[in-house]
Amino acid sequence: MEALEAYVSLLLRWNRVYNLAGVRDAAGVVMHLLDCLAVIAPLQRQMGSRPFRLLDAGSGAGLPGVVIATVLPHCFVLCAEAVAKKAAFINEVKAQMGLENLKVSATRVESDQDEDFDAVVSRAFASLVDFVRLTKPRLRGCGVWMAMKGRVPRGEINEVVRLPVEVFHVEQLSIPLLAAERSLVWMRPSVSKTRLHWPIPANYVI
Repeated sequence: MEALEAYVSLLLRWNRVYNLAGVRDAAGVVMHLLDCLAVIAPLQRQMGSRPFRLLDAGSGAGLPGVVIATVLPHCFVLCAEAVAKKAAFINEVKAQMGLENLKVSATRVESDQDEDFDAVVSRAFASLVDFVRLTKPRLRGCGVWMAMKGRVPRGEINEVVRLPVEVFHVEQLSIPLLAAERSLVWMRPSVSKTRLHWPIPANYVI
């Protein structure tokens, strides 16, 4: 909690000058934190207790990458953010909070392909199709994509399964104090032509 409070303080201070995120007070930042914290338990269920490598594509001000690196110290996180002031802010967070498991890449996610990852996450980054296409070279063979969305994006899912991609789990998240819908779309490279039946039935979401 102390580490997350330090992050809130840094974000508010920088945001007054650089407009890193569309929030103006601590309550607004806390809502973003709650949104990101909601993915921690699903991520732990998927990856288990072993160390793993995660790429946050289009990290913005470090959401969710900084939050994941803070809460899960056994996870190495690379925040890819092409906007220089946002990448500089994440580097400052890394230094101030002593997050040795956090790294920043100040470039477009599709440009830097030197490292690969067990999981790739995005939050308000792109459509599922663009997310998969831009980050596929960064994903290890047995890796997974985790797309943070609002309501379940049925149209995007119908499009992405036309690629060699399997949508293997969709779950709705319950976030304290937040009335808006939130969902996680889990995907992995398809290893066969077997597919779920689309369009998605109304009761598919778990």
